[in-house]
Amino acid sequence: MNAAQTMAGTDVLIMSCGDPAGIGPELAARAARSDVPRFVWLGDPAHLPADTRWQAVTSPAGARALSPDILPVLPHAFPAPARPGQPDPANAPAIIEVIRRAVALVQSGAASGLVTCPINKAGLKTGAAFAFPGHTEFLADLAGGVSVVMMLACDTLRVVPVTIHIPLCDVPHHLTPEALEQCLRVTKAGLMRDFGIPNPRIAVAGLNPHAGESGTMGREEIEITAPVLERLRAEGWDLSGPLPADTMFHASARAQYDVAVCMYHDQALIPIKTLDFAGGVNVTLGLPFIRTSPDHGTAYGIAGKGLADPTSLIAALRCAAKMAEQRL
Repeated sequence: MNAAQTMAGTDVLIMSCGDPAGIGPELAARAARSDVPRFVWLGDPAHLPADTRWQAVTSPAGARALSPDILPVLPHAFPAPARPGQPDPANAPAIIEVIRRAVALVQSGAASGLVTCPINKAGLKTGAAFAFPGHTEFLADLAGGVSVVMMLACDTLRVVPVTIHIPLCDVPHHLTPEALEQCLRVTKAGLMRDFGIPNPRIAVAGLNPHAGESGTMGREEIEITAPVLERLRAEGWDLSGPLPADTMFHASARAQYDVAVCMYHDQALIPIKTLDFAGGVNVTLGLPFIRTSPDHGTAYGIAGKGLADPTSLIAALRCAAKMAEQRL
């Protein structure tokens, strides 16, 4: 980003509203009152809490002229009102269109990065035949079908699952050498480009208990993981593994790596959510633009009750801004 771009407003992040029946709108309003990087919220202002101080803008650049305690809003009309905790299928197409519009603004250079509020995948499938397992896969498609990985990050841990939103029984079938190598390459490139780590130290978990224990508890480590790691080590990579997952996440183990690559969703997400449930950030590596999100869902059960914790959304904003600085 050059000086002219910065003056034009591309130092402003854009936040997609997510499901308005969830906690996204109230978290956006609370984040705007916090010490966070400048952002503009894309959604229907009628869905914001009644006491929200907001002002409409016509572009992300317009946010720079407003007082920091006012939420800049790029209005996007929805067909139905938002009832906290009661998702309306009629709003599903608009939720998807907001994401499309936000991505287009980032890709055009009008915003420096995208922060997405939570969506409910089942609701989008019901209301709009949403064809993707989640945000990550949808964004990859919008970016032209690029290879991406989902990284969860907090101050003490970064984790990447090789397989994401699939049943556990399907993981061994999707865990191929090609999938593992692609995940590792995208992860390394993302840490170098967006986090300023010149040669990331990557720890790789085994699939099976005790990392297969020399083949007595499964052969995936021998037949799939180890050959990929050996080939990449020959290229100069700093890799450890395959490691028993049950000994990878205590404090002294975490000090030995910059990211832990895990074989499936819960193997990666349970440790980070245990360490920092409120402050974790979801980062999509491999996209041509920056995308982060809070590491939680729509939380319908507490929506509209003033109980939602904005910590993760605030962390997602700060993470996106730091990543944007790395891309200058």
